Amino acid sequence: MSIRVLIADDQSMVREAFVVLLNAQPDIEVVGEAVDGDDVLVKAAALTPDVVLMDVRMPGTDGLEATRRLAGRTKVLMLTTFDLDEYVYEALRAGASGFLLKKATARELGDAVRIVANGDAMLAPSVTRRLISAFARLGPPRPFTGEASGPLTPRESEILTLIAHGLSNTEIAGSLVIAEQTVKSHVSNILTKIGVRDRTQAAVYAFQTGLVTPYGGARSHDPPAAP
Repeated sequence: MSIRVLIADDQSMVREAFVVLLNAQPDIEVVGEAVDGDDVLVKAAALTPDVVLMDVRMPGTDGLEATRRLAGRTKVLMLTTFDLDEYVYEALRAGASGFLLKKATARELGDAVRIVANGDAMLAPSVTRRLISAFARLGPPRPFTGEASGPLTPRESEILTLIAHGLSNTEIAGSLVIAEQTVKSHVSNILTKIGVRDRTQAAVYAFQTGLVTPYGGARSHDPPAAP
């Protein structure tokens, strides 16, 4: 079955370009277009898309507010130019499952839609660098008490750190020399233990709690990796 996509952007040329690119993918179908946040809420309810490709800035109800209202009902892939870094953090908090630069290639666009539709979250390295930069400007994270990652095993803490640095399951498996299915199991356990819905939220959690610092790397007192 095709992945059903709703495109939300106030610029008609942008919408038309994404429609052409996505409809050229054999497993993706654009089921509708929306011109602002209010429009996307109405059309998402009527069309039940698998993924909403959402522009951050739109007139009236913007993409951030629309994403908040869609949280838990429809997966959102946020479109951004990263000209305002604070939007990255706010969109994560609002419930976006990933980010995509408007200059993305057709292949990157298709892959991003598939990743989000599959229930995963797309946190590319370029997004991670912007996120780290944003956290650095926001100042130091809340003091790390040990309670936040207490339920995690040493291996889970290690994997959460790698998630926060933007590594995919495949890259984590290669880095730790373990099976990708093992990584998936660990990620599932991590999400359950820390009470978040996807790996993007898990990355935010890692920064918020100080498990990972904005200046790169885990805190020095984190437990060593388990074998």
